[in-house]
Amino acid sequence: MNVSRLHRSQIDLLLPIRQWLESIKIADSGIAHLVCQVIPARCPFERKIQLFNRTLLYIPPLCKLNPLYEQLVELRYKSLCYLADECGEDVTSYC
Repeated sequence: MNVSRLHRSQIDLLLPIRQWLESIKIADSGIAHLVCQVIPARCPFERKIQLFNRTLLYIPPLCKLNPLYEQLVELRYKSLCYLADECGEDVTSYC
């Protein structure tokens, strides 16, 4: 019982940060480039350890354990859209 209450209170503590991340508007190409460089397109922790074309160990993407994962991905997406739509830049280097 206490564990479920503790889990809910942790989520509630992150709510203002989530709302702040979701409310960020991208209106500067420098900031958009920085966001796209800092937030990776793929989870950098995912790994496949192979030997002779056989997978010995697979480490799943751990980024989804981050409680702010959805908001960070959304911020990166907003930045990519701004660069492509508003600035007319080619964003394939960030994909």
